[in-house]
Amino acid sequence: MRKAILAAGLTLALGVPALAQDNEAFVEARGAQMSANGAAAGAAGGMLKGEIPYNAAVAKAALATLDATARTFGLMFPEGATSDEAAPDIWSDRAGFDAEIVKFQEASAAAVEASGKDGPADLDAFKAAAQPVLGTCKSCHEKYRLDD
Repeated sequence: MRKAILAAGLTLALGVPALAQDNEAFVEARGAQMSANGAAAGAAGGMLKGEIPYNAAVAKAALATLDATARTFGLMFPEGATSDEAAPDIWSDRAGFDAEIVKFQEASAAAVEASGKDGPADLDAFKAAAQPVLGTCKSCHEKYRLDD
C-alpha cells in the first residue's frame, strides 16, 4: 500500500508543473482528490457511527487516502483556478487557506503514524486518529468551500 500511495503522490507532484498552464486541469485534479476523500470519509464515518463494522485495513486505507491528498491539495489552487465549489476566500485569504492545509497535513500525518502498519487496533484507536483529520476537513469547508 505504501508503494501505491508514494506512486500516487509522486504522480501528483510531478504532474503539478504540467498543470500550471491549465487551470481547468487543476479544477479537475482537485475534484478527483475530493472524490477520493469523500469515499475515504464515508468509510471512516460509517465505522465511527457504527453503520459498518470496524475494519483495521479499511481504516488504514481511509487515513492513507486523506494523507495522500493532504500532501498536494494546497498546490491545486493556483490563482485563477476557480470553480463552483471553491470560495473566493481561498485566494483573498491565502494565508488562512494555507494554514488550514497545514492543519490537514499535520493531522493526517499523525493519524497515519498512529495507525501503525496494520491500521488502528480498534474502533477507539481509529476514533482518536480519524476525528482530528475529519475536523480539519470540516473547518476548511466551512470557510473555503461553497455549497453545491
